[in-house]
Amino acid sequence: MSLTEEGRTFRRSILPGGIRLLTEFVPYQRSASIGFWVGTGSRDEGAQTRGSTHFLEHLLFKGTHTRDARQIAERIDFLGGGFNAATAKQYTCYYGHVFDDDVAAGVELLSDMVMNSRLTPEDMEMERGVILEELAMYNDDASDVAQETIPTQVFTDHPLALPVGGTKESVAQLTHHNLVHHYGANYRSQELVITAAGNIDHAALGDMIVAQAARFGWNTEEGQLPEPRRRTREIAYAPGSSRFELRNVEQAVVVVGMPGLGLFDERRPALFALNAILGGGTSSRLFQQIREQRGLAYSTYSYPVMFPEGGMFGLYAGCAPHNAADVAGLLGDTLDDLAHSGVTADEVESAYRRVRADVVFDAERLSSHMNRLGQAELIRGTYLTQAETLARSRAVTAGEVTELARELAAGPRSLCIVGPSETRR
Repeated sequence: MSLTEEGRTFRRSILPGGIRLLTEFVPYQRSASIGFWVGTGSRDEGAQTRGSTHFLEHLLFKGTHTRDARQIAERIDFLGGGFNAATAKQYTCYYGHVFDDDVAAGVELLSDMVMNSRLTPEDMEMERGVILEELAMYNDDASDVAQETIPTQVFTDHPLALPVGGTKESVAQLTHHNLVHHYGANYRSQELVITAAGNIDHAALGDMIVAQAARFGWNTEEGQLPEPRRRTREIAYAPGSSRFELRNVEQAVVVVGMPGLGLFDERRPALFALNAILGGGTSSRLFQQIREQRGLAYSTYSYPVMFPEGGMFGLYAGCAPHNAADVAGLLGDTLDDLAHSGVTADEVESAYRRVRADVVFDAERLSSHMNRLGQAELIRGTYLTQAETLARSRAVTAGEVTELARELAAGPRSLCIVGPSETRR
C-alpha cells in the first residue's frame, strides 16, 4: 500500500514472518521517529498475568542477551537519548527518535530489546520494587486515583476498566513463569508492528528489520500472515454510582463519568466539537462556569475515552475539599444546560478551529506521525489523512453537537471524589 499527501508518502508492507511495517516519508527532515508496537495491553491480561504488560515495558530496558542495562542506557544516550516506552490498555510501544544516519543503529537497539530480552528472575525481582514504588506514587496522586477509578464505575468488570499498570497485589504476586509466558505469547513476529516517520527509506528499513528478526531467531518465514486485530466483548455500561476515595491531600478531585461513543462511531467529529465547547479551553462552558464565574477550581475540563468496544465521556475538576459537592453538581449542571439550550454556530466554529489547531500542530512532530501509523494499524484498521480529518471536523453542525450532548446527558452518570475526610460533607 502506498499513499501520498502534501509531499509525504505513506507505505505499508507485510514482511517475512508477518511483521507489519508502516512508514511515512516526511520531506526535509534530518531525523526519524521509530516505534516497535506489540498489539497487547492491560486489556489482554489474564488473572495470572495481571500487570505483565507494564512489567515487560520496564524489563526490556534491563538487559538482553547482547547488552546489560548499563550498556542499553549508554547506547540510548549515544544515539541522542530519545528512547522510551509506553503501555496502554490496547498496546505496548517501544520507540526512539534518531538522526537519519542513525536509523540502522536505532533499529538494532530496539530489535535487541524487543526480540532478545533476557528476562531473568533477578532482573524481575529488582524491577518489582521499582514498579511498586511507581504504583505507590500514583496512589498518592488524587487525579490518578480518580482517573483509574471512574472507568471501573462506568465499564464495571470489562477488561478495559483494569488499570494499565496492574495493582500492587497483582504486581507483588506475579511469577516469573507467568511473565515469561506472557512475553512468549505476545512478543512474536505476527504480533509486531513497526512504524517510522521522517527521512525513511521504506525498503531499506524493511531489510534491516528482517535481518534483525533472523539474527534473534524470530520467525522470518515468507507468506506468514499477521495476527488479526484484537477486540474484546462489547462494553455493558453500569448504572450510575457514587464513590469516595479517601486521600489526605489538600485538593480534592471530582470526576463525573458516563457512557460515551465507541471508536468507530460516525459521530466522533461531533464529540470532539462537543468536548471543545464544554471543556476544551478557556472559553469552554466548564472553565467559565466553575473557574471564571465562581473561582471554585484551577483546572476543569471534559475528555472523551474511545475504544472499539465502547467509550466514556468524563468531566473533571480539582477543588478545595469543602467545595467538592458543589463542584460535582456544577459539572453535571453545565452539561445539562448545554444539552437543554444547545450550542451556537460561533461555538461550533471556535471548536473547529481548536480541533484544527490540535491536528495541524500535532502533525509538526515526527513522533505524532509514528504514533498515528501504529494506532491506525493496531486499533482502527484505517488511516485517516489530515485532510480527511479536517474535512469531517469542518462538516459538524450545531444541531449534531446539541443532539449528542442530549444523548450523553440522558445516560447514567457515575461520580468519583478523591480527597480527605471532610470532602464527604
